[in-house]
Amino acid sequence: MAIEANFSWLQLKPAQFLHRYSFSTTFLFPRLLNFTDLEIKKKSFKFRCRSSQVDDEGYLLDAPESIGDGFSFSGGKYSDGSSPSDEWFKQGKIVKALPVFGTGEKAKDPIFGLAMGGSSQASDDVFRWFCVERGNAANPSVILVHGFPSQAYSYRKALPVLAKDYHVIAFDWLGFGFSDKPQPRYGFDYTLDEYVSSLDALISELVEDKVSIVVQGYFAPVVVKYASNHQDKLNDLILLNPPLMDNHANLPSTLSIFSNFLLGEIFSQDPLRASDKALTSCGPYKMKEEDAMVYRRPYLTSGSSGFALNAISRAMRKQLKSYVGVMRKMLSSEDWKVRTTVCWGQRDRWLSYDGVEDFCKSSNHKLMELPMAGHHVQEDSGEELGQIIAGLISRRH
Repeated sequence: MAIEANFSWLQLKPAQFLHRYSFSTTFLFPRLLNFTDLEIKKKSFKFRCRSSQVDDEGYLLDAPESIGDGFSFSGGKYSDGSSPSDEWFKQGKIVKALPVFGTGEKAKDPIFGLAMGGSSQASDDVFRWFCVERGNAANPSVILVHGFPSQAYSYRKALPVLAKDYHVIAFDWLGFGFSDKPQPRYGFDYTLDEYVSSLDALISELVEDKVSIVVQGYFAPVVVKYASNHQDKLNDLILLNPPLMDNHANLPSTLSIFSNFLLGEIFSQDPLRASDKALTSCGPYKMKEEDAMVYRRPYLTSGSSGFALNAISRAMRKQLKSYVGVMRKMLSSEDWKVRTTVCWGQRDRWLSYDGVEDFCKSSNHKLMELPMAGHHVQEDSGEELGQIIAGLISRRH
């Protein structure tokens, strides 16, 4: 049985197309590795992953070997040894939040309709989130929210600083890191409205009392919308390089490429482009290999992370402009009661600083400048950021 793949609009054979654009076939769709011209034989490649159920809570196929996916990575190669990704996973836990309202059907890839692996399938009942929790639960709670695209791992330097005096939690959004990665139309469509609802469900599961929230980058409008509906639950809101101005409402080419039909699907299967380039093209951050392997891990393990990246990129392209406008209006409103600080990495290559200072002054929000940080502030100046957050919150309790 053959599956037809029409590349005629490119006027290139698939192999020529991949060669010309320097893609690594190692990271393309597993079932497309051994194609010839316009025919892909289903039996040409079989991707198998041994796994075992380790407890009643289930396991994540993208998780380290100890959880049952059968893989471990080190230096970009398959390995039987431990990896930085394994060590990071051991520091966290799986939290269930947000009911799954899918069709109950098994997810299929968005190009050829082939059945996808376990990591692409929604949970049967409630979505699973990966969270890292530090500090005494009796202390005031601080939730660290990573940006797009990133992981909770980005806060690894700030976590120990904050844990001295606070109950601090960092989590992976759905579609990222070690959290569930349901495919669109199979339980989660990655719209910004869904992210607001999912954040509400997760925070309700994590903390009962008031909380301070730190959020970085393009997920800031999502968190601000959540905060506007729960102002009585928040002590502080700290925004790290948020898209505040009108000219911030368009994704940079590094991210918008993933929203393109077919080309986005191909690029999103390359972990070097999906993780490394997305992190290093927006500021001075230079990744160490051990850190890079944590970010690459989900993309190396299955195609689900890439397809989730496509979905959120398309949602951002459609909704980001309106969300940025609403966020700016909310933060400027007299009804806004949440104590808000904007921390800005001055070496951001994606978002211009023009207008940010004036906005903060007119809205009466505190502005903190980090001259050595880029867009991903927590990566470039993690310890410094931890100290800034701790200082901002302590002065207000």
